[in-house]
Amino acid sequence: MTGQKDKNLTELPAAAGNDRRPAIVDVWAQIVTPRMASRPWMEPLLRWIGSSVESAVATPHSTLQAMDAAGVDIALLSAWYGPEGDLISNAEVADQIATAPERFRGLASADLNDPMKAVREIRRWVDGKRFVGVRMVPWLWGLPPNDRRYYPIYAACIDAGVPFCTQIGHTGPLRRSETGRLIPYLEEVLLDFPELTVIGGHVGFPWIDELTTLAIKFPNFYVDTSAYALNRLPEAFVRWMKGPGAGRVMFGTNWPMLSPQRCLDGLPSLHLNDEQQDAFLGLIARRVFGL
Repeated sequence: MTGQKDKNLTELPAAAGNDRRPAIVDVWAQIVTPRMASRPWMEPLLRWIGSSVESAVATPHSTLQAMDAAGVDIALLSAWYGPEGDLISNAEVADQIATAPERFRGLASADLNDPMKAVREIRRWVDGKRFVGVRMVPWLWGLPPNDRRYYPIYAACIDAGVPFCTQIGHTGPLRRSETGRLIPYLEEVLLDFPELTVIGGHVGFPWIDELTTLAIKFPNFYVDTSAYALNRLPEAFVRWMKGPGAGRVMFGTNWPMLSPQRCLDGLPSLHLNDEQQDAFLGLIARRVFGL
């Protein structure tokens, strides 16, 4: 990526009421399908955020409206695959991207129960242009990320030159939280695959000390703030992102569970300087995902 290209990416029209506006990338979003929203494990999550099955189902149009309301430039839309099959298929994400290819990119997923089919699925969809990464959610599978079934996925990500995105910390839906623990599970992956870039979504609470350890130890480990309004981030996490975690944290929402506007309303509470804010809101994501 050239310096001129980097400069152009950030020279966007200023948002109303602001003298300057960084280019914002939402690294965790999904256009939820009715079959995903109706899963029984979604009920406690929807109750937690005060939502309903109907409002959890999104469309490309409603997603773009929410992005525009908050000044978000690009959203990474995730496919979801679990033991019950695809909840949002890679083909559906490709169709979503096609509605607004300048605004949407994709994160592919696959069936862990058939590792070679999963590798072929990643090779089919992940081109580094439309699909710029892979996401697997451990609590959905009930398998921590050091399980052998993930390892072909990690190798496929390295071959494709894209990040592996996952979830860290406690689980909001009605599933076990242990799979989101960073040490020993994710640490073993980072040790076994030093070439793999890993992005842990959903902050990592309550294991912030483990988060700090991994960030210091592994330069290829990043975190996103999805599933949190920024004013609700744990204090220990905010201290970490300004200290050992500087340059490692990306903005995410978990749309449509949380809207970009609701997340960004708390941005002033972080007291970031201009450089820190630009990096957090988009520059790190653009570099890591090759946008």
